[in-house]
Amino acid sequence: MKPLTEEHLAIFRRHMVELVEVHFDLADDELGGRTLDPALRRALLEVPRHLFVPLQLATAAYHDTPLPIGFDKTLSQPFIGALMLDLLELTPGTRVLEVGTGLGYQAAVMAEMGAEVFTIDVVEEFTEAAQARFAALDYQVAVRTGDGARGWDEHAPFEAILVTAAAAEPPAKLVEQLDAGGRMVIPLGGGEVQQLSVVEKAIDGDVTVQALMPVRFTRLELSG
Repeated sequence: MKPLTEEHLAIFRRHMVELVEVHFDLADDELGGRTLDPALRRALLEVPRHLFVPLQLATAAYHDTPLPIGFDKTLSQPFIGALMLDLLELTPGTRVLEVGTGLGYQAAVMAEMGAEVFTIDVVEEFTEAAQARFAALDYQVAVRTGDGARGWDEHAPFEAILVTAAAAEPPAKLVEQLDAGGRMVIPLGGGEVQQLSVVEKAIDGDVTVQALMPVRFTRLELSG
């Protein structure tokens, strides 16, 4: 069998994005008619997802399924990952904090969209691996190892916060570091199934939470 070429991988990426758009259409009731943002669509077509999974899973990188990346963590199904990014409503220059770097795929997509990205993970092996990928692909992303629930005070406030692990309620420190007028996307709930939610902070500081659809995420880990 011939080896995969960049042309083959580009076709797989295009098919992945088409499937994401189908999922957006199927979830129309939950999403209120939301469609995939064109800038996010372009980024999904550009970022080589196969380089952000373990090498042995590279050929499965564009399948419509979550993939294990080690330490009992997964890279989200393409639709869920894209939806979470879409809900952040990023524009070039948006300051965004990601809690749960993994191997760096979501941060790379946000950087491709022109966002100013800060990402944090409690697993040092993840942050080291992600940083190596960002450097190799020339993505400008600030990376830190630590307790994501505590955020990143030195760079706050953030206009957007992405949390790729579940919590019973929005972590207080993250809400505090969310800029007025900003939004956080996070799976909320104490059980095995959570609700993908958008947390918005109004200009006056009032916080509202909108639950959109059921999802399954691992729990947000707290370091010592």
